[in-house]
Amino acid sequence: MTKLILIGAGGHSKVIQDIVAEDKDFALYAIVDDAFDDMNEVDGIIYANTSFLEGISVKNYLFCVAIGNNNIRRNLYNKFNIPLESYATLVHPSAVISKSAKIGHGTVVMPNGVVNADTIIGNHCIVNTNSVIEHDNIIGDYVHISPNATLSGAVTVDEGTHVGAGSVVIPSKNIGSWSTVGAGSVVINNIMENVTVVGVPAKELKP
Repeated sequence: MTKLILIGAGGHSKVIQDIVAEDKDFALYAIVDDAFDDMNEVDGIIYANTSFLEGISVKNYLFCVAIGNNNIRRNLYNKFNIPLESYATLVHPSAVISKSAKIGHGTVVMPNGVVNADTIIGNHCIVNTNSVIEHDNIIGDYVHISPNATLSGAVTVDEGTHVGAGSVVIPSKNIGSWSTVGAGSVVINNIMENVTVVGVPAKELKP
C-alpha cells in the first residue's frame, strides 16, 4: 500500500479523501496546507504546513494537489520539487473509464464520472462528479470539468480551462486555454483562450 500526501485541506480535498478511503492501493499519510501552523496527528493522519514536504524523501510517497482552483493547482505543482511521476491518478470506484482512455498524473476522477473511448486527459485535471467526457476528447493539463458537465465527442479543452457545472459542449468544438465556460452554458462554437462565455448558446462575457 502506497503512502499518499494531499497538498490542500479545503472542500475539494475532502472529496479526494473519500476517494482515497475507497482505494486499497493507497493509505492517506498526510494532508499539508499553509493554513496549518503546527503539526498534528489525528487518526493516524498527519496535518501539517506545506513546509513539511521539505523534510521528507519524496520518493517514498505519492502526492496529489487537492486544490479546486486551476491556477493555484498549477502554481503549487511548480512550487514543489516533486517529479510529475510522483503524483497519483485517483479514480473513484463508481467512475466509468474506457480501457482506451489515457489519464495523466495528479488527475482525479470523482464519483460517477465517465471518460469514454480514446479520450486523453492531461495532468492535474479534475473530472468532477457525474461529468461525462465522451470519445476522442483531448483535455489539457489543469482543466476542471465541473459536476454534471457533458463534453460530446471529439472536443478539445486546452490547458487551465474551467468548464462549469451542468454545461454542454457539442461535438468537435475547441475551447482555448485558461477560459471559463459558465454553469449551464451550451457551447456550439469554438471558444478563444482567456475568455469567459455564458448562456445558451454560450457567448463571450465582456468586461
